[in-house]
Amino acid sequence: MLELYRHSLRLHADPSRVVVRPFHISWQSNGSGPSRSERLVQEVLDMSPGQARAQLDTVLKDFEARHWQTRRVFMTRYEEIEAQLGLDGGNISDEKRQLIGAYFCHEYSYAAAALMNPSAVPHHDQTGMPRGSLRVIMSLRAVGEGHISSIAFREGIITERCEMKLAPEPPFATATDTHGDENDVPQGPITVHRHRDSTLSGTVIFPITAAQSNGLEDLRLCDFRHDDGSQEWIGTYTAYNGSVIQSEMMRTTDWRAFDMVPMTGSAARNKGMALFPRKVGGRYMMIGRQDGENIFLIDSDRLTHWDEGRLLITPVYPWELVQMGNCGPPIELDEGWLLLTHGVGAMRKYSIGAVLLDKEDPSKVIGRTREPILAAADQDREGYVPNVVYTCGAIRHGDMIFIPYGVADSSVAFAFVPIASLLEQMN
Repeated sequence: MLELYRHSLRLHADPSRVVVRPFHISWQSNGSGPSRSERLVQEVLDMSPGQARAQLDTVLKDFEARHWQTRRVFMTRYEEIEAQLGLDGGNISDEKRQLIGAYFCHEYSYAAAALMNPSAVPHHDQTGMPRGSLRVIMSLRAVGEGHISSIAFREGIITERCEMKLAPEPPFATATDTHGDENDVPQGPITVHRHRDSTLSGTVIFPITAAQSNGLEDLRLCDFRHDDGSQEWIGTYTAYNGSVIQSEMMRTTDWRAFDMVPMTGSAARNKGMALFPRKVGGRYMMIGRQDGENIFLIDSDRLTHWDEGRLLITPVYPWELVQMGNCGPPIELDEGWLLLTHGVGAMRKYSIGAVLLDKEDPSKVIGRTREPILAAADQDREGYVPNVVYTCGAIRHGDMIFIPYGVADSSVAFAFVPIASLLEQMN
């Protein structure tokens, strides 16, 4: 019998988690007069000082307590508008500049619809951790208005005794910033920056490129070690523009600057790619699902280029006959590479299983669970998409595997599995 310890904590969608985002109005004139943006700015400039002050006071009364440094946010947005429209800011009062900025902002509830599909890695800062405890970073897929997915983070601590405590979310969330021109929509790699005063638990990465416009989906994080010993955190995710998907990488060495890099090659047309945390046999390795049904092993001599791979795992057991995929990057054990998988069975019920791959040659499957580790049941069945349990990445801590997982595409739960017990379930 598999030992499984479910933690009582559950994270849910929360419409009260909001950020201030740019509100875009058509910049261009129709040829017969000023643009909408120019007309709106002129309306503010035509206000008397008292009118502008009164309007700004009303806005601040409604929103200042809901956001961090609201006046500074408005002023930053004004500066962007000033550059776009060529305004003479030297002749505009602070009140009017802040009010103009407010007219070009809006609140966005980034996790109002769903919170799901987490992944986890060890935290880059383990200072002060007692023996047996590990500080972790989790990524979360947050879904807001328009079913747009973004990347949120939570920090926490886990122990070998299956205890867990999350760091509190700050009262204000902030979006990463490109430090660039909002009209210059990039098509390729881009770097986004966490605000210097924001915690990671209060940081959200929103879609910014045309390829990402409808969502950043299912980040699979890994703690990657390069040949020279240097450390980098890399996450693969799906960029979606409303009709086409593209696999991309998020790369960071400090959790303050995040490179968002499109991957190339035929395999990058598919979703659900998961990177091995180091080279194997001198090659980069990736787990993918190239046909929507089976699991493939892909290797490459370049970190961001991936072509077709080799068939690795096919559905065998009833709980996975519809399709299979990975549940995050492989985890290195003494016995081999532990790969969590998801299987879809009758009534589109999702379950999580595991396979063990040879450490030197991951194309060899040396163990596989006959029954799921986790499956949708009872309290885990109801939600935005019923009968789904899903994770984008677990981590090893001591003799345990810590699995954060999404429930019914609506909430996030947590479980611990002893490695020995898990391996015993493999044939």
